[in-house]
Amino acid sequence: MAVRGTVSGPESLGRILQQARLLNGWSQRELAARIGTSQRYIWEIESGKPSIYTERLFAVLRETGTQLTATIEPRSDDG
Repeated sequence: MAVRGTVSGPESLGRILQQARLLNGWSQRELAARIGTSQRYIWEIESGKPSIYTERLFAVLRETGTQLTATIEPRSDDG
């Protein structure tokens, strides 16, 4: 069953990504290894740490009246 949520800012994006990671049964370190980055980077994203990119992205979404949603689909394989 898919889970869907509205992404209103870096914090909600981080929470949704954290839930997706947990539903897949991965630690932050495991997800980082899967995508070739550091555990700290995953932590920063999940904690909603502001960055120039996310601040500008959400400013553009607000200004254009665009709503961003995310859907977490259960994975059927390890790929």
